[in-house]
Amino acid sequence: MDLNVLMMIMILALLIPIYEGWRNDDIWKKMLAFGSIATKTSIMILVVSIGRDDWMIGIVGVIILSVGNAGLMLLAHLLKRMNEI
Repeated sequence: MDLNVLMMIMILALLIPIYEGWRNDDIWKKMLAFGSIATKTSIMILVVSIGRDDWMIGIVGVIILSVGNAGLMLLAHLLKRMNEI
């Protein structure tokens, strides 16, 4: 499969959680949508790095994939604790 076609499919898949986060007012659904966006963009970065044979970009994608959602989960835990008080 051509890299351009694959990237277009991935961008279309990225639009689904963007629309879902924009449509809902529930904070938990928005945070899930943002987590999905972060994961999808890091996978897109990995695909681009493999296509360009540039492993420095791939390292950035791996760091985003492994650490990027940790901050989001910490924020979710903080919001949960604030609602309990």
